[in-house]
Amino acid sequence: MPTFEKRVIPYTQTGLFNKLMVDYLQQAAAVQDFYHRPDRLESYVDQIQEKSENYSDFHRQTLVAALEVQYQGFELTEAVQTNLTALRESHTFTVTTGHQLSLFTGPLYFIYKIVSAINSTKALRAQYPDYQFVPVYWMATEDHDFEEISSLVTTKGKLKWQKQAQGAVGRLDTAGLEQIAKLLETEFHTGKNAQEIAALFTKVYLQATNLAAATRLLVHTLFGDTGLIIVDGDDRALKQLFVPFAERELFEQFSFKAVSETNEKLKAYSVQVNPREINLFYLTDGLRSRIVKEDALFRVLDTEFIFTENELRKELHEFPERFSPNVILRPLYEEVILPNLVYIGGAGELAYWLQLKSMFADVGVCFPILKLRNAALILHRKDFQKMQRLQLETGDLLSSVTDLSNRIAIQSADFPLSLESEKSTVENTFARLEALISKTDKSFAGAVSAQKKKQLNGLDKLEKRLLLAQKRKSADEIARALALRQFVFPFNKFQERILNFSVFYGEFGPAFIETLLQEFEPFKAELTVLIADS
Repeated sequence: MPTFEKRVIPYTQTGLFNKLMVDYLQQAAAVQDFYHRPDRLESYVDQIQEKSENYSDFHRQTLVAALEVQYQGFELTEAVQTNLTALRESHTFTVTTGHQLSLFTGPLYFIYKIVSAINSTKALRAQYPDYQFVPVYWMATEDHDFEEISSLVTTKGKLKWQKQAQGAVGRLDTAGLEQIAKLLETEFHTGKNAQEIAALFTKVYLQATNLAAATRLLVHTLFGDTGLIIVDGDDRALKQLFVPFAERELFEQFSFKAVSETNEKLKAYSVQVNPREINLFYLTDGLRSRIVKEDALFRVLDTEFIFTENELRKELHEFPERFSPNVILRPLYEEVILPNLVYIGGAGELAYWLQLKSMFADVGVCFPILKLRNAALILHRKDFQKMQRLQLETGDLLSSVTDLSNRIAIQSADFPLSLESEKSTVENTFARLEALISKTDKSFAGAVSAQKKKQLNGLDKLEKRLLLAQKRKSADEIARALALRQFVFPFNKFQERILNFSVFYGEFGPAFIETLLQEFEPFKAELTVLIADS
């Protein structure tokens, strides 16, 4: 049974986040207008009260009825059944995360997001025992970016699902995945849990009718015992609840106006998404295409579908399932149909949620608390020991190749490579000269300044040459440090953003996810470093 040692690094010290997210984590004044309440346990009492007033019993009962249909044919765990029943009660609220239907979960952070949601509900139950809290995974079944979800990466490379695909990915059949199942079994996982990984892949992808069903079965198999509820928004009954908002979007373009104004206020940062005039797609089998307004008519791009205003209004009311929100409106759709308190996402996701608060206010929907998901870095004990022999901290492996190489060279040098003392001496010398000429002949000022710059530039060049010489001398230590960094940034991407969970599940088995459930602390903004003894 593998064991893990836990260490942590505060998010703001990792260098992994942009200025917007750092400011959000630090609750800087510049971003306070763009979120509703800070992500602290004490904030939830007011969030619960507001959501209670904002969410109707009709919506609640419609949600549960739709979920019961979605779960038909599934062997429900007791925990899932308990949470489905609890959702009927007015004192039950959800804690939600979401993700695309990435092949076999795609990158590791798919798993981390779900664990963050599960552990957040545990913390809220402990803080507010009079209420029930249910973790939710929202499947982005209507997304149509097949290329983005069609592969998984192990330490040996990428496995790609070769398929011609159009329309919402959740509706795709799973034909063509047999080859990946074979590769998982024979080539990519030779450890003691290899057969379990291959059997899981076969179970969920080669028996399910489509990608949505396969993803539901996969996530339910991994997390069903925790009571995680899986929601598919591609649902007629749920879309019916969203009709008033879709109608306003089609004929008033409310989201474009609200988000555009917010983007202008956020221009000091790089905004994540830009709204379109209409942020809805038209959705049928094999088709998910934008709706655009052209003069008095509405057109579905790249199709022959054209509607007058009255025809489009009639289409919406008769077939609400044909109207699919894009990245701007999907958060609103989620919050309309769920009794939700908090959305848990990565830095990129929260960046675009921060663009949406005024849009929610315009339509009177409660804006959720925004929580940055937990993140992890998995290291092996032998690699951690190598790192210690090189006198490195875990955080050093998060730095760039250049910074890490420089650090190794500087600490291994027999003498200081910095010439800051010499530069300070030059600065002081020329300060005295400048004071002298100010009392004699000020026409010398230009010559003195030029000479000062020449001296400092010379010291800079010498400092760089010293560092370069020491890097050549320390080449072996640098190579060993960069080899360790390669496991942190495989294929030049941070571990959790590229590797599939099967890399570690294949090595550690169920203990891998059990450890995440035990160690993630959702109300602490820190990177969890897990050092594995196996």
